[in-house]
Amino acid sequence: MAIYVDNVRVPHMGKLWCHLVADTLDELHHFAKRLEIPRRGFHYDASYPHYDITIELREMALQLGAIAGNRRDIIRCAKQLKEQFQDSFY
Repeated sequence: MAIYVDNVRVPHMGKLWCHLVADTLDELHHFAKRLEIPRRGFHYDASYPHYDITIELREMALQLGAIAGNRRDIIRCAKQLKEQFQDSFY
């Protein structure tokens, strides 16, 4: 089980943002809580479930054990999370 952060730098509201994903939804929520990200920051209705985090929080996530994910890792996790999220409603 792993937590991943990408290195995308999306400008929004004067900050740069990237994405936090994980192998499971439970892991993702638990890690977001460690970073003090409120649950309302969870993007369940995006193309894949994730949290947006600032570049500064990305550095903290890496210090706490997150892995700098490459595109393949992020897409793999994104697909898994999407399936898990859909399964949790059906």
